[in-house]
Amino acid sequence: MGAEFLLQGATIKRLLVGLGVTLRISLVSVALSIPFGVLMGVLFTRKNRMLQVVLRAYLNFIRVMPQLVLLYVVFFGSATTLGLNFSGEVASIIVFTLWGAAELGDLVRAALESIPRSQYDSSYVLGLTQRQTFLRVILPQALSRLLPPSVNLVTRIVKTTSLCMLIGVVEVVRVGQQIIDYYRFDYPQGALWTYATLALLYFCICWPLSMLSKWLEGRNTR
Repeated sequence: MGAEFLLQGATIKRLLVGLGVTLRISLVSVALSIPFGVLMGVLFTRKNRMLQVVLRAYLNFIRVMPQLVLLYVVFFGSATTLGLNFSGEVASIIVFTLWGAAELGDLVRAALESIPRSQYDSSYVLGLTQRQTFLRVILPQALSRLLPPSVNLVTRIVKTTSLCMLIGVVEVVRVGQQIIDYYRFDYPQGALWTYATLALLYFCICWPLSMLSKWLEGRNTR
C-alpha cells in the first residue's frame, strides 16, 4: 500500500514525540492565557476610557496580525533588537499566550456583558455585596456562556501550532516532513500517507474538543 514505512523503526514513536511538543505548547499557552484573559475581560467592563482604548488597541493588533508574523517578530525580532535569544518553543508559547489572552479576554467581556442588569439589582436587593454578587451570581452564569467558545479557542490554538515549525520547533508537522524527506526515494508516495497520519492525529485531538464545545452549547440552550 505504500504506507509500510510508517511501521518501520521508530517512525510512529517520533510522530508521537512531535505530537507531545505540539500539545505541550498548546497546553502551556492555554494555561497562561486563562488568568490574563480573565483579567483582561474584567477590565474591559470597567468604565475607564483610557483603559478601554488600550485594551481595544491590543485586541485589534493581535487580531489583524497573522500569527506567523508574530512568531517571526518574537523569535527573530527579540534577538536582534533586545538581545533575547528565545528558543522556538518559548517564542511560540509567548505568541500563543498573547493571542489566547486577547481572544479569551473578549469572550469574557461578552459573557459578562450578556448578563442582564436585573441580575445585579436582584442580588443587591437580597443584601449581597458587589463582590458577592460577582462571585456567586454573575460569574457562574458568565462561565456557562463562556465555556463553549473557549473550547473552540483551544482547538484553534492546537491547530495553529503547526506554524511553529517555521521557527525551528520540531513539533508533529515538522517531524512528519523529516520522515517524508528520509523515505522520499524508497517510498515516493510517502508524503500522502504521512500527511494523512498527521491529519488523523490532529483529528483525534480536535474532534473531542469540538464535540465538547457542541455539548456545552446545547446544554446552555436547554
